[in-house]
Amino acid sequence: MKVFGVTGWKNAGKTGLMERLVSEITARGLAVSTIKHAHHSFDVDQPGRDSHRHRMAGAQEVLLASGTRIAIMQELRGAPEPELDDLLARLNPVDLVLIEGYKRAPHPKIEAYRTAAGNPLIAPGDATIRAVAADCTLEVERPEACPVFDLNDTSAIADFILRELGL
Repeated sequence: MKVFGVTGWKNAGKTGLMERLVSEITARGLAVSTIKHAHHSFDVDQPGRDSHRHRMAGAQEVLLASGTRIAIMQELRGAPEPELDDLLARLNPVDLVLIEGYKRAPHPKIEAYRTAAGNPLIAPGDATIRAVAADCTLEVERPEACPVFDLNDTSAIADFILRELGL
């Protein structure tokens, strides 16, 4: 499976870009999965639901299945957070896995950048960032090595990612 990331600081437009890229790339006939890193605790389950009750009773994993989807909830219960490679190994094979977050992981990435967020660019100090998608005009040190795209030009960004990965 090919892997490409979308990274950036909070409120930089990562999730919107991910959503548009998944739509664009799947419309081109490729199978896409995603992984999103969260820096905070989250819950995809609802208190009072049977699956939630199973987890609260101490189950390590709860697999919830229907005719529409399958969800596996795994409680770490103090164990370390799994590495990205371990998470990738759990996915069914697809053409492309888009990864949101995981700034420090070694896979290639595009940085989402919004002026209003007020954060510095990550790209100048990170060789894993292959391009920047920005809502403003930016000049980067080596534009041939790190092109800048309009944050909303999803088609051009998808073209770049697929070209980078040979897809």
